[in-house]
Amino acid sequence: MKRFVLSSLLLAAAGQAAAEKADAYRPTRIVCRACDADSLTGTFTVAGGVELTRGTLKIEADGGRVEDSAQGYQRLLLEALPGRKVRFRQKADGPGERWMEGEADRVEYDDRTGMVKLFSKAKVRRSLDGFQTEEAEGEYISYDSRTEEFTLRNTSTGEDRPGGGRNTIILQSKRRPPPAPAVAGTEAR
Repeated sequence: MKRFVLSSLLLAAAGQAAAEKADAYRPTRIVCRACDADSLTGTFTVAGGVELTRGTLKIEADGGRVEDSAQGYQRLLLEALPGRKVRFRQKADGPGERWMEGEADRVEYDDRTGMVKLFSKAKVRRSLDGFQTEEAEGEYISYDSRTEEFTLRNTSTGEDRPGGGRNTIILQSKRRPPPAPAVAGTEAR
């Protein structure tokens, strides 16, 4: 979860914020109804209202697997039951209150490579100081947290297939309308 989750998923432009770097060195806390742990392989299979936190990162899922390597990297494979979503939220570094949040039927994250993949009905949103700045929606979204590049595809397999559906990206205007001119007789006295 090092720089997880889609820290600056949208707009891989210079100056975009990355996930809180300090999150990479925080402990991962998993709360669930059931867990089968294999200490030899570092694999934890979790089920039942899974709540995973690591620093500012918070993920909710119905179940999945966490793989913890001997080198300290983690790989997450989290899924939702039909009709539900895996949901995440994480604070980003940079000025102001920057947050990234999203949802999908399945989320995979590889801490070693910094790759995040969202499968089936994926949505991500970024906000700054309480205002949404960008949003993306598609069947598949992948994000390289190291290069801040992302990809949207129209099928949940990550392929681009004619007739497979459409992706949507919404970029909020950074410009604001000029203030309205003062009406005569209403100036402060």
